[in-house]
Amino acid sequence: MKIQKEIVLPDPGQSFRLFTPRLRNYFFWHYHPEYELVYVEATNGIRHVGQHISSFMNNDLVLIGRNVPHLNFDYGIETEYHQIVVQLKEKFLGDAFRETPEFSRINQLFDRAYLGLCFGGDTKKVVAEKLHQIQGQPHFDQLMNLLQVFEILANSDEVTELNDRDTSIKLFLDDKIRMGAIYKYIHANYDDRPDVNVVAASVHLSTAAFCRYFRKQTNMTFTDFVNQYRVTQAKTLLLKDLTVSEACYEVGFESLSYFNKLFKKLTGANPSAFKLERRKRAEKEKEKEEEGKPTSTPDFQIPEATAD
Repeated sequence: MKIQKEIVLPDPGQSFRLFTPRLRNYFFWHYHPEYELVYVEATNGIRHVGQHISSFMNNDLVLIGRNVPHLNFDYGIETEYHQIVVQLKEKFLGDAFRETPEFSRINQLFDRAYLGLCFGGDTKKVVAEKLHQIQGQPHFDQLMNLLQVFEILANSDEVTELNDRDTSIKLFLDDKIRMGAIYKYIHANYDDRPDVNVVAASVHLSTAAFCRYFRKQTNMTFTDFVNQYRVTQAKTLLLKDLTVSEACYEVGFESLSYFNKLFKKLTGANPSAFKLERRKRAEKEKEKEEEGKPTSTPDFQIPEATAD
C-alpha cells in the first residue's frame, strides 16, 4: 500500500476533530494537511513518523506537523489499547490565532511540529489526563482545554524531536517503496529469516537499490529495521510471561547473547531487568487500585466465587 492522503473533516459544530480510532492491524501509512496530536495507551507499539521508526512502551504522546507521513500508532498492537487523536487545521481559529500575542508559544510549537515532537515525563501524564477529561465535555470547553494542552506542550522541555529535517510529503512523493508490503512481509517472516532479496523483488527494485532507498527513507538498514521489529514483538512475549530464552527464539533470534545485547541497546535494559521492572510496576498499579477501593462492606454481601 502506497502512502495515502487522509481527508479530515472536523466534527459538526467544531473547528477540530477529536476521536478514538481503532485500526489495529490495518496498515495506514498516510498524511494530511492538518496538525495531529496522538495519545495512545498500549503495552507497546510502533512509532513511525516521517523517517523516524522506533517503539514505545505503555503510552505515547506525539505532535505531528502538517503533511508529515505517519503510520497509525495502533498498527500491529496485539493487546488491549486506547487511543485519542486530535486533528486541527492550520487556521482552526482563523487569522486571529497567528496574530494574538498570547498564542506566540503555541505558534512556535506548531512551527516545530514538522519534525514530529514526542513528549514524556510529567508533561505526558498531565496532557493524558486532560485528553481523557475533554472527551465528554461541551464543544466550547473542549476547545479551551485543548488550548491549555497546547500551552503545556509549548512550555515543556520534556520533548524529543523525532526527525532532524523536514519529512513532509514532498520527500515521499516519488516513493518507489510500498511500505505496507514491507511491513506485511516482515510481520509474516520476522520469526524466520526475512530475505532482503525477496522484499526488494516484491517492490521491483534490485537488492542494492532497495537497500539504498530504504536507508534514505527510514534512516535504518533493512536488518536494523527487522531487529527492532523483533525486539518490539519480544517485549509483548515477555509481558505474556515467556522466559527470556523463549522470547528470543520465538521472534527469530538464533543467539541468546546477541538478543540480550541488542535488547539492552534498543531499550536501555536487558530482557530480564525489563521483565522484572514491568512486573513491579504492574504490582504497584494493582496496589494503587486496591487502595482506591472502599474499605467498608455492606452487611449482606454475595461471596465471590473462588477457584478450587
